[in-house]
Amino acid sequence: MGRLNVELSGITLDNPIIPASGTFGFGYEFAELYDINCLGTFSFKGTTKDKRFGNPTPRIAECESGIINSVGLQNPGVEKVISEELPRMRECFNKPVMANVSGFSIDEYVYTCQMLDSEEQIGWFEVNISCPNVHGGGMSFGTSPEAAAQVTEAVKKVTTKPVFIKLTPNVTDIVSIAKACEGAGADGISLINTMLGMRIDLNRKKPVVANKMGGFSGPAIKPIALRMVYQVYEAVNIPIIGMGGVSTAEDVIEFMLAGATAVQVGAANLVNPFACRDIINNLPEVMDRYRINLLSEIIGGAHNG
Repeated sequence: MGRLNVELSGITLDNPIIPASGTFGFGYEFAELYDINCLGTFSFKGTTKDKRFGNPTPRIAECESGIINSVGLQNPGVEKVISEELPRMRECFNKPVMANVSGFSIDEYVYTCQMLDSEEQIGWFEVNISCPNVHGGGMSFGTSPEAAAQVTEAVKKVTTKPVFIKLTPNVTDIVSIAKACEGAGADGISLINTMLGMRIDLNRKKPVVANKMGGFSGPAIKPIALRMVYQVYEAVNIPIIGMGGVSTAEDVIEFMLAGATAVQVGAANLVNPFACRDIINNLPEVMDRYRINLLSEIIGGAHNG
């Protein structure tokens, strides 16, 4: 294995850098700018059972140290993703890809994962449990250990690929939820998703985002994300994909020391479309500076001693 290689549920990545779902589309727009095969992999646009237009506009609000978005899972639906998006993706990306799946009921998660499971290019599922459970009073699946476990168990029954459960940070105890997912058969954990935030337009004296609130991401949430990755690493024995405010090679190493096997880059892609490529190119120099030989050897290193 090379200096940057890591193994994620039996699949070797050339490096741990993964563009986060919702910030990289289905890859082909970025492939017009650079060869995206330099990536470890990427998590494609959140996919649901049915086509979704998403939330009303405006959906984006800039912040001092991040960005708020309330896109609302706009996507063409799983059948169109399979028939149109995946073939186009294969033309520009020749590695296993991560399928990000969302749903508003357990049946929707099951249907979408079952449809995607036979697609050869999909290496892993990333199941986003930050969506409201429309049959459970509107609470997010990810806010309850019991609900998180139910989604995990149901998806595992219909899939043959590794399943990573993506957790919301908008909870009191993220560790109990991660442990419940592991107990229900999850192969890994992705964290964190966005925090809940808002901006108010002083001229209009109304919220900037039409949906009033949205997911807050960017550099400001990095300390929270690191803390949660660190805590979850101590509680589970399955790999972690860490994310939250990552924009440099130094950030990647910090997340890996906290316990992440791989690291996703989200909001940084919206600021600089070359962010992931630049991080990968900078990693060897930063590793040399901190006397790191192999990235795979530092996973969880901050827990030693």
